Amino acid sequence: MSLECRFFLFLFALFLPTIACADWINFSGAENAPNIAEIYVEKDRVRIQIEVFVEDLDIFEELIPADFFSKPVPGRPGLKKRQQMFAENVLQVITDQGKKLAVTFDLVEPRLRVVRPSPFAGLISPYTRRPIPGPPEDKRVLYAELSYPFEGQPKTLKFVPPLDENGLPKASIGFLCNHGGVTVVDFRALVPAVLNLDWDDPWYSEFDKKSMQRKIGSGMRTFLYIEPFEVRNEILVRIKDMMTWVDFDLKGDDYIEEDEFNRVREQVGQFFLDRENVLIDGKRLKPILDRTSFVESSMLRSRFIDAPERVRLNSAMVGVIITYLTDGIAQEVTTEWDLFSERIPKVTARMTDPVGPFPYDLEPDDNVLHWTNYLKNYTIPTVEKINVAEQHQGIPVPMGSVACIVLIIPLAWGVLRRKKEGRPVKPLLWMVGLLVVGALVLIPAFQVQIGNNARASQFSTEDGQAVLDSLLKNVYRSFDFRDEEDVYDKLAVCVSGDLLADLYLEQRKSLVVEQAGGAQAKVEHVAIENVTVNESTKYDGALDLRAQWTALGQVGHWGHIHTRQNRYDAIVTIKPVEGSWKIIDLDLLEETRIDPSVSRSAK
Repeated sequence: MSLECRFFLFLFALFLPTIACADWINFSGAENAPNIAEIYVEKDRVRIQIEVFVEDLDIFEELIPADFFSKPVPGRPGLKKRQQMFAENVLQVITDQGKKLAVTFDLVEPRLRVVRPSPFAGLISPYTRRPIPGPPEDKRVLYAELSYPFEGQPKTLKFVPPLDENGLPKASIGFLCNHGGVTVVDFRALVPAVLNLDWDDPWYSEFDKKSMQRKIGSGMRTFLYIEPFEVRNEILVRIKDMMTWVDFDLKGDDYIEEDEFNRVREQVGQFFLDRENVLIDGKRLKPILDRTSFVESSMLRSRFIDAPERVRLNSAMVGVIITYLTDGIAQEVTTEWDLFSERIPKVTARMTDPVGPFPYDLEPDDNVLHWTNYLKNYTIPTVEKINVAEQHQGIPVPMGSVACIVLIIPLAWGVLRRKKEGRPVKPLLWMVGLLVVGALVLIPAFQVQIGNNARASQFSTEDGQAVLDSLLKNVYRSFDFRDEEDVYDKLAVCVSGDLLADLYLEQRKSLVVEQAGGAQAKVEHVAIENVTVNESTKYDGALDLRAQWTALGQVGHWGHIHTRQNRYDAIVTIKPVEGSWKIIDLDLLEETRIDPSVSRSAK
């Protein structure tokens, strides 16, 4: 990979992996409970995958197979009896008719605990004011797959963990629950709780306890982003809810097949593009269908599904981004939402500007999002030349004066020759006089810097930090512009030589990735940590700045903010070009992700 490509990629390495998209941050730490149960409600059974912590095996003793013991245990019940005892007293699943479902042990074996993302472990919970627990140091578990068959479609299922004589759980069990491919709840502590089942649409299945109700939002959400140079209307919808308004003509009731993938996605994008009604400063600007993509959400993040694949209909969601390019920042933005149904009486909405998000719930009689610019002290980030200080500008040579002096020389020679020959010299003297006056008058004009005083010995660490800070911010801001010509023009302010052309070409290539679901990122903060200045070994009149810095940036999509921070170690080569500093080369030595997978919800 070329140096230029590496330079471009390091600028965007903050955001290319994935986009976080969690409506609600789970601070319970239940994903780190000693015991973990994943509950799946299917058409004819409840299936549970459980990891039993090695120190809690006595509570789940019925699970342990007979062949795990070196010799028979006198009086220990056989498999069928243990399954009956387990279903009635250990991990119970009870229907709305009061029937305890029988269980079969489909698989039981020792394993190591599955590593689950837990970015908040060790932090102080804002709810309990206590540290959020991490996973046990001992990773040994007894893994089991359990089946609880049932007949018909029970209205409810009650899940009961092992309880003591006071009705309290004997063991700490973190659990998640899934019905028909829809995550009903992410990790919570398992206590006796009733799951109300919606067999027509499992998206609306939910637990009776408020603390266990799903926090990932409704099946329709709309968001306005107001940023310098653009307004974005972002919509996240569930395909099954969209069937009220769009006939997708699917082959089946359970899946969107691979060959239907693109057609369904395009139908949703075109549906919202045709219905767009955003007013920006009282005008309808040209809408750009920026992105339409299937989105798969999990507890911590979401991923764009780019390549066609089979998608479960109950949970299939499509994100649509419609963009409007503006001059500067808008002063007023409004849009109206009119998609409501019996299932969707309320639609989650957000308006986000440079100051922060403003949550709003849309209802049939209150269905307009209206944003007004109250950012009195907000200044739009821009790209400006970094002028070279006078002491670093080299020797100024007035080229107009030099031209006059050059012309004086042959005229003076002519005067001397005419005097020797006795011919009149007055006309030539007049011309010499005019050129002398011209040389004096033109001293301030047409100056060209000859040489370069930007020597390492004259360029302090403070100089290097100030110049590099400004140049890096300029580069990052250049990519905030959407129009390709604007990007090139802004880059030209701070980048020079072959690097400029290569950066621009790489940026154009990146648009393909971006349209396929990559992030439109904005670097919010650059902090220079250390700079060492040396004269360049490759370029005359240039300086090598060996520097370390951090860049913090954010991606906002569908009401959520994803934050990343990277640290860089690089040699940045700068040089005065036409009176301003420009980056002409860069050697990236090291890149470190400071806080991978950190995400926070926009509230």
